[in-house]
Amino acid sequence: MAAKTKSRSKKKKAVRQVSQGCAYIQATYNNTIVTLTDLNGNTLGWSSAGNCGFKGPKKSTPYAASIIVRTAAESVKETGLKELNVFVKGVGSGRDSAVRALNANGFHVLSLKDTTPLPHNGCRPRKPRRI
Repeated sequence: MAAKTKSRSKKKKAVRQVSQGCAYIQATYNNTIVTLTDLNGNTLGWSSAGNCGFKGPKKSTPYAASIIVRTAAESVKETGLKELNVFVKGVGSGRDSAVRALNANGFHVLSLKDTTPLPHNGCRPRKPRRI
């Protein structure tokens, strides 16, 4: 006796139309992560070097950053995002090329801000070595 299978149609989530948002670029020595949000900070789409298939030292290259921005832009294409406030954090080599790639993928960059954390006085130094 064959079991009856019910096919439930799942409601498709309604896509919000957002014209203005923020782009957060985290560029470290080991990886680059791009997150696209609306003005409230709700994530619309994101991408990282590991997510795009890069491994090892290739993850922090400028080429990887441009590919990351392209995949993040594809993930938010249906939301209608056009204008971005860009926040860059970190000292990696992908930070400049990620901002350029945002411009090349059809986004209009309204503002650009560097939010890299800077120590005011740093950590406590080690005690001096006695010989």
